[in-house]
Amino acid sequence: MSFAARWIRPLMVVSAAGFAGAAFAIRATMDGPVEQYSGAALSGAIVYTVVIFIWPLMSPLLAGSAAIVYCWFIEFAQLTPVPAAISERSSFARLLLGAQFDIIDVAWYPVGAIPLVAAHWLLRTRTRAQVDVAPVAP
Repeated sequence: MSFAARWIRPLMVVSAAGFAGAAFAIRATMDGPVEQYSGAALSGAIVYTVVIFIWPLMSPLLAGSAAIVYCWFIEFAQLTPVPAAISERSSFARLLLGAQFDIIDVAWYPVGAIPLVAAHWLLRTRTRAQVDVAPVAP
């Protein structure tokens, strides 16, 4: 098992915790559009890390697409009364589902996921290039 394969899941846990910590810190210290838009972008990043945690070998483009589509699904579900009703009963559910639809969030989810797709793609390409040129043991 390669170093990358062995550490991908722990790295995704640390990354998700870091993104969540950043979102909470921004929410605690700022107000206005920075707070709202960074929250949506960081949510997109968190979902990306969850997708890679679940399926570590998934291609970066597919993982990014899955993360963005999931975020959009949750956002558009807020057009129904279901997420708001669930969020009234649980603070944790409110963090996961939100309570009201905001079309601006739809544009910000990819802002959080796309840089991770690019970084993941570059790291994957570099790792594969190193494996391709590694000498074969006799």
